[in-house]
Amino acid sequence: MLRALLYILPLALTIYAFIDCLNTPEEETKHLPKVVWVIIILLFWIVGPIVWFFAGKARRPASARGRAGGWVAPDDNPEFLKSLKQQDGPDDEAVLKDWEADLRRREEELKKRESGEDTEK
Repeated sequence: MLRALLYILPLALTIYAFIDCLNTPEEETKHLPKVVWVIIILLFWIVGPIVWFFAGKARRPASARGRAGGWVAPDDNPEFLKSLKQQDGPDDEAVLKDWEADLRRREEELKKRESGEDTEK
């Protein structure tokens, strides 16, 4: 099992670094062109991926990733929250009153059916 890990872990690291390098925009690669990084990752099996992670890609702090005009969650987006308040939907009280009236009508129909069945017997 330990022998398998000696091959599986570097292979997984190489595959991950290769995919990360391919998905990285050309503007974010540092020091070398992207094609050269791909060759380094594939030729130098263990060292190439490690060098890519430390020196090949411009890393941004986690706080700066989604801030600059990027995607914002709906509950953090003030424009989305304002649009929810402005929507003209059905009045909740009117809907509840309609449901109650429908429920009463159905209950009366059930009572009539039950009383009609009892008189037939």
